[in-house]
Amino acid sequence: MSIPKPSHHPSPATPHRVLQPEGWAKPIGYSNGIEARGRTLFVGGQIGWNGQCKFEVHDLPGQIRQTLENVLAILREGDAGPEHITTMTWYVTDRKAYSASLKEIGAAWKATMGRNFPAMAVVEVSGLVEDEALVEIQATAVVPD
Repeated sequence: MSIPKPSHHPSPATPHRVLQPEGWAKPIGYSNGIEARGRTLFVGGQIGWNGQCKFEVHDLPGQIRQTLENVLAILREGDAGPEHITTMTWYVTDRKAYSASLKEIGAAWKATMGRNFPAMAVVEVSGLVEDEALVEIQATAVVPD
């Protein structure tokens, strides 16, 4: 007889089960793992320009906010929202600038994503395809059946 695992949700709005091993420190701003079932949406790498491919902001927190808005615009086309995102990979060109901007990045996150915390990774890269881009974000979302 198997014992059902408890469901751990970072937010009542999230339809997925957060995977948090017992005894592990609770992550801040992300989840260690997500379990989800349903229709999968894949969002290709988005950067901090607007829908006309123009950069309106040139600082990392501003580009992160625009990039997150771009991710959400694509998800809306698939009838999904931030609560459906299961995983994200962020590519930043300056890890130190990322670490120094955590308060502003957190405000941008809260304004766009709310209290949804997918499984995430942040990777420093030497550059992105667009010279002005400071961040690129790739995401996967699952809309429950």
